[in-house]
This record gives sequence, C-alpha cells and structure tokens, in this order.
Amino acid sequence: MNYTGNITPFPGASGKAGQIGFERAELNQILNLYGRMVAAGNWRDYAMDMGRDAAVFAAFRRAAERPQYRIEKRPTLRNKQGMWALVGENGVILKRGHDLSGILAPLERKLMKLVGE
Repeated sequence: MNYTGNITPFPGASGKAGQIGFERAELNQILNLYGRMVAAGNWRDYAMDMGRDAAVFAAFRRAAERPQYRIEKRPTLRNKQGMWALVGENGVILKRGHDLSGILAPLERKLMKLVGE
C-alpha cells in the first residue's frame, strides 16, 4: 500500500471550529433542573443545539410540540444584556442575564409550586 500522507477532513468538520457549547458545570446545572422537572411530571423530552452563535437547551412537555422553555447561551451578548436567556414557548424572552442560576430561578420557583401541589 502506498500512503501519500494527504489528510482529507471529515465533511462538515470545518464549520465546528467556532461552535458554542455548554461547559460541564453549566450542563450539570441544566440537567439537574431537567431531571427534577421530569420527576415532577412537567417535562418529558429535551433537545440541544450547539451552533456558531448560540448553544440552546430546549425542554418539551411532549416530544411532538414546540419546546416549553429554551435556555440559550449567546457569548456575543456577554458584555451587553448577558449571555444567558430563558425563552418561553411563544419565543418571548422571559429573563436575560449574566448568571445561569438567575436565569433558572423562575423555573426553580415553578418546580417548587409543582412539588408543593
């Protein structure tokens, strides 16, 4: 066999260099909330999208509908409004800020109401 030493990049791999993602601690915090919402019977499915502009975690009541909530991380807004946003089912930004815990606070309160019932 004769190898020429040419490396062929995997298709689509060149666009991943600027990909935005969640750090381990951020994802742990989000998945912790997700697990408790599933246990309370409020959420049943989730999806993640990691693109060039944002990383998005979407939580669904049922798999065949729009997400009930989206948690978005947009680092380009870090110095402006804050890179975190909580987006409702209709696409309305419910909360925006610099800290993930602050963005998750309304969902934590909702969870407390669900568990208390």
